[in-house]
Amino acid sequence: MPTTVEPVTVPKPEITPSARPKETRDPGYLVICWNDPVNLMHYVTHVFQTVFGWNLRRAEKHMLEVHEQGKSVLVRETFEKAEYYIHQLQSYGLTATLEKDAD
Repeated sequence: MPTTVEPVTVPKPEITPSARPKETRDPGYLVICWNDPVNLMHYVTHVFQTVFGWNLRRAEKHMLEVHEQGKSVLVRETFEKAEYYIHQLQSYGLTATLEKDAD
């Protein structure tokens, strides 16, 4: 006697979206470049263009902040990406640090 097989329905897993947006979960990290007596202004501008892909105007703006104010917050990123940028800037001889964003 042949038996019929009834199809089995697999329940879908319940996926609940997070109540908080990603920006709230990951506060972000700031990449800060500090002034130093070694690197020339046009070199710092060149490094910013190379590392971040910025145009000349934006790179010069941040270079002047570093020169005149002693530091500039360059970007706010996830930890991994900010750490990558820090290593890139340091490989060019710039003084750069990583700070957790307070916001």
